Amino acid sequence: MKRIKLQAALCSAAVMTAALAPAQAQEVVRLGNLKFAHYGAVSYIKEIAPKCGIKVDERVFAKGLDVMQAIIAGELDVGTTASEAAISGRAGGAPIYVVAGFAKGGAQLVSRADLKLKSVKELKGKKVGVTRGGIQEVLLLAELQQNGLSVSDQPGKDVQLVFLAYADLNQALLGKQIDAMMQSEPQSSQAINKGFGTEIIKPYDTPIGEPVRTMVMTEKFYKEKRPLAEKFMNCFVQATKTFIDNKAIAEKYVREVVFKGQITKDDFDDAIGNSPYSYDITPEHIQTTTDVMVKTGVGRMAKPPVAKDWVKTDLLEAAKKSLGVK
Repeated sequence: MKRIKLQAALCSAAVMTAALAPAQAQEVVRLGNLKFAHYGAVSYIKEIAPKCGIKVDERVFAKGLDVMQAIIAGELDVGTTASEAAISGRAGGAPIYVVAGFAKGGAQLVSRADLKLKSVKELKGKKVGVTRGGIQEVLLLAELQQNGLSVSDQPGKDVQLVFLAYADLNQALLGKQIDAMMQSEPQSSQAINKGFGTEIIKPYDTPIGEPVRTMVMTEKFYKEKRPLAEKFMNCFVQATKTFIDNKAIAEKYVREVVFKGQITKDDFDDAIGNSPYSYDITPEHIQTTTDVMVKTGVGRMAKPPVAKDWVKTDLLEAAKKSLGVK
């Protein structure tokens, strides 16, 4: 009788071990992300991660520079941000590689609706809100420079900058504390759709063109956990392909899961119309963005990084090829 009980116990233990094995085999990737419509496909990776044989722990940050700080502190393996935060982070010693570009565009220069400003030159004498250190600041300063307007966060120049968090810019425009704002998506489209903002321009006529949002990996993760990095990149390409091919899934996930019903269908449509999901990035784009940052003084980098040294797209190219994505 004892022998039968022992065999039953051993059999039960074996079944339990077998059941636990797949969970233990799912290695964890620590992901830092931001809460914007065009970051939605990256967020979706955690939903399909089990199919990729991994687990993704996502942490959402207020801005890209916070993601860089978490990477420097050793808290993340992968992070998403606009290019300027990645460039500033690399210049400041963050051990990162740019490995993909997950969205393009994503910015609008928006006027107060009652002012109906139509051009950058009309910003002379006005207060313009922007988030300090964001790609929107780089684009705004580049636009002002090429239109011959001087700028400062103090009175006395052609344009006075008012630095605010992304979440506070719309309220400042609505409350007429600022005359215009360079804002991200979907907040810029929300301001227009709610009637208190009007579009001046989509700021893509600078040397940067449409800014590409960057996915970065730590050097350690890229070099020392190569199989896991490959699985994660495959999962990224699958998630992005799903969002590009199936707009209904993308809209439902971003509106209901990411924004908890806080944005409308029109907000989503307009936001993604101005910040489409993508995969690719080039050293040339990162180098041009770096050069414009130097010219405009954003980031104040003592030694700007050289793009070809830290833009590594081999994982992306392999994942796209294996999944038949062009």
